[in-house]
Amino acid sequence: MLMFLCYMIKLITSDSVSVRLVNGNNPCAGRVEVFNGGQWGTVCHLGWDMTDAEVVCRELDCGTAVNPTYFAYFGQGSGPISMSDVSCSGSETALKDCHSSSWFYTLWNCNHDLDADVICSGQGLRLVDGSLCSGRVEVIFGNTWYTVCDAVFDQQDAEVVCKQLDCGAPVQVLGAAAFGKGKGRVWSEEIQCRGNESQIDVCSRSSSQKHNCSHDNDVGVICSGYTDLRLVNGSDSCSGRVELQFVTEWGTVCDAGWDMKAASVLCRQLNCGIAVSVVGSDWFGEGNEEP
Repeated sequence: MLMFLCYMIKLITSDSVSVRLVNGNNPCAGRVEVFNGGQWGTVCHLGWDMTDAEVVCRELDCGTAVNPTYFAYFGQGSGPISMSDVSCSGSETALKDCHSSSWFYTLWNCNHDLDADVICSGQGLRLVDGSLCSGRVEVIFGNTWYTVCDAVFDQQDAEVVCKQLDCGAPVQVLGAAAFGKGKGRVWSEEIQCRGNESQIDVCSRSSSQKHNCSHDNDVGVICSGYTDLRLVNGSDSCSGRVELQFVTEWGTVCDAGWDMKAASVLCRQLNCGIAVSVVGSDWFGEGNEEP
């Protein structure tokens, strides 16, 4: 039976800093906050740029930076303003390794109106307004998120979407904005996946086959993977026995073959930061359902 511990921060030492993104619509977008001196604080946007955002996205395993945003785009934080005039070279593996101004300079030149934010590409793919493994298909091309027209999307494309999101196989492809209408632009070029690709962005696209689409045609997918997950019997919401929900039934997960990489994915989905430890052998007690 699989269990692991997740925490909102990395293991903290006196000279270390951890980072998180807050108030975004997914774990890879939001207000930048760092953990330092025993508390979370925001980052002032003075000097904030794409290079700094790239370091944050890389540290959080959120792909590449789509856009560094400013003026508390994701809402004002509270508490201390921990960093300002951040200057990363781009080679750093963590935001804490980048140069920043002194606490005194930050105190006198920044307030929460100037909180820095970032939008990362994540996987370049998301399912919206459904569950973890179902929803409206949205893809990122360049710096823009698009919904996908149902006329250009088929079962083979859905195979790749579900696989990329670790959601098993496609159960159903639903057109006509079954998961609600999206916003912004609609992708209307033919997507030509074979079904064996690992990511949707490597599938061929045909610019010669365009359709006249609106958000009434937004496509959605239901994948066979679990519809929800939770951690049970831990000391807080970010530790415990892993349980997955399939439709209405909850079940445990066998620990055979599970590792820190799988644990990190689940921790991120629960907005619990990174995985600290994977423990098996009923550490948090046996579940009541079949694995």
